[in-house]
Amino acid sequence: MMSYPREHEKGRYISYFWIIFNLGAVIGGLVPLGQNINSKAGPVTDGTYIGFIVLMLLGALLALALSNATNVVRDDGSKVILMKNPSWKTEIMGLVETITQAPWVILLFPMFFASNTFYTYQLNIMNGAHFNTRTRALNSVLYYTSQIFGAIVFGYALDYGKARRSIRAKASLIALAALTFIIFGGGWAWQRKQDPREVTSAPGYAGLYDWTDGGEKYIGPMFLFMFYGFYDAAWQTCVYWYMGALSNSGRKAANLTGFYKGIQSAGAAIFWRLDSLEKPHDVIFGATWGLLAASLVFATPVIWLMVKDTIPIEDDLKFSDETIQDVAPTKEIEALGLSKEVEA
Repeated sequence: MMSYPREHEKGRYISYFWIIFNLGAVIGGLVPLGQNINSKAGPVTDGTYIGFIVLMLLGALLALALSNATNVVRDDGSKVILMKNPSWKTEIMGLVETITQAPWVILLFPMFFASNTFYTYQLNIMNGAHFNTRTRALNSVLYYTSQIFGAIVFGYALDYGKARRSIRAKASLIALAALTFIIFGGGWAWQRKQDPREVTSAPGYAGLYDWTDGGEKYIGPMFLFMFYGFYDAAWQTCVYWYMGALSNSGRKAANLTGFYKGIQSAGAAIFWRLDSLEKPHDVIFGATWGLLAASLVFATPVIWLMVKDTIPIEDDLKFSDETIQDVAPTKEIEALGLSKEVEA
């Protein structure tokens, strides 16, 4: 989604990925909703887990249909920039070079770290500790459906052709900052009124909300939870787009994504651990909100100064063993008086 499309299409490709990604989650939410629609208490059924396993197996098989990057030829005749002769050594060196050639990338790491930390509060605490079984399932469907809308809005906005890419990058950062304070500000207004962990985790806790409660007990939190889903899509779409805007090299995009997923998982693991240690709900909410806001501050210099309107192909080729004849658009090669190299 970052290396196959051309520069002006990356937002949409990331959007397509996030739509499909969350469509699976919507289906995953509909399964327990259908099986527990009449259940206000108790755990989900065994059939729920069987359904998840079947979906995962189908997804694994479907991934085999993905075209190899070496076979991708874009409309303009250009190809994906890769390593012709990759090895485990070149891949390790690629990770090192990603940092040594552009050390300012480290300023994005707090944003990477924060990108999955909010799931602990949103899924385990807000949804898990305050709603009954069937309402949690409904909330999940609405949460992931909202992610689809968030991906559409931000994916297409990031590709808006009437504004330069550097301007779109700045605008998206401002939008993320605004959403962080507006949505989480509303979240704090709701969270501070809720029963603390000692109460919600007590056996036989009778304060779980059901969708029939309506009004302040359900309708307000329902929309808040949907906004959390929209925010997640906005955050992830922007981060992927920022990485894609820093390089058109498939190799470099893979290395950046490797850092992203690894650091992201570390952040998520730490926050799941905070929950398992039974830290107060308010503390986890505050840590989540503060980390998101702080990470935007760290990322600002990179997004403000390093995202350019376009990246010269020569710069991307420095991070691979390809030549301009291997990957450049047909018109560009003809203008240089060269011919496409053809593999034997």
